[in-house]
Amino acid sequence: MEFGVYSIGDRTPDPLTGQAPSEHERLTSMVAIARHAEEAGFEVFAAGEHHQPPYVSSAPAMLLAHIAAVTETLTLSTATTLITTNDPVRVAEEYALLQHLSGGRADLMLGKGNVGRAFGWFGRDSADGTALAAENYALLRRLWREESVDFDGKFRTPLASFTSVPRPLNGRPPLVWHAAVTSKEAAELAAEHGDALFANHIFWPPEHTRRMVAHYRERYTAAGHGPAEQATVGLGGQVFVRPRSQDAIREFRPYFDRAPLYGRGPSLEEYCSSTPLTVGSPQQVIDRVLGFGEYAGPYQRQLFLIDHAGLPLGTVLDQLDLLGTEVLPVLRRESAPIGTA
Repeated sequence: MEFGVYSIGDRTPDPLTGQAPSEHERLTSMVAIARHAEEAGFEVFAAGEHHQPPYVSSAPAMLLAHIAAVTETLTLSTATTLITTNDPVRVAEEYALLQHLSGGRADLMLGKGNVGRAFGWFGRDSADGTALAAENYALLRRLWREESVDFDGKFRTPLASFTSVPRPLNGRPPLVWHAAVTSKEAAELAAEHGDALFANHIFWPPEHTRRMVAHYRERYTAAGHGPAEQATVGLGGQVFVRPRSQDAIREFRPYFDRAPLYGRGPSLEEYCSSTPLTVGSPQQVIDRVLGFGEYAGPYQRQLFLIDHAGLPLGTVLDQLDLLGTEVLPVLRRESAPIGTA
């Protein structure tokens, strides 16, 4: 099991001060979080892609390339790269280049995007989202696997004897994850190609995630890639941890109550009971994460969202330290296959 953190790069104001970080402050904080995550023992850092305020991570390949230069062991990923509005030629080139610059510490998470108007900003129609994802990903796979590509599709200009450069490091394309929140089509695309599925279930109850992962595993086997238990699955989940659960709830409540991410709807307690959000002690985080496998089955990557809702950088770094010392060692031990712990 790999453990990591991911950031969506939001500039939510801190409810205690009313101040939002500047774009520069938020970007440099994401770099600091990645570096600190490595020091705390995490294996993965992933950055989102957004093209509208209040987000700052519009070019994750550039951000991750910088992080690659100041880290040594982290796997660098996205959360997510938009396969619908990005040109697959640019995706192929940028992430192969990231592979080379990071010494192979790069993979790629793809998604259709959840902001309909963003399609228009890049000359696309949101009604074509599923078809765009399928065509663009088919081309991306070919660009990484074939030296010379001829292509004539529906959504981009044709290619004739085109070679994407640089070629994937050592001839091996980056590992691809497909992010699925509500889209069965994304899970089916992952299964069709034998790729990994990332079920970012931060807003959804366990039963929803169970159905999505089960559908992916079923389609993975039907596509001839092997037994369902061999399919590669990752899960999201957001946490706020303090040594005492009472302190965690008291400290996080004003951030939860005022964060647009949570819609200012159900209470903190209701949200924690119906979604993966865990606010409490290290043991409570351990128990909740170990419980994910009860409905998702065995899975290979757990990413935590911890820098959202306006939390100040110092608090986020404290979270990394506490998770690294009190939570990760237990999760690794308890999730290890029998005979390897």
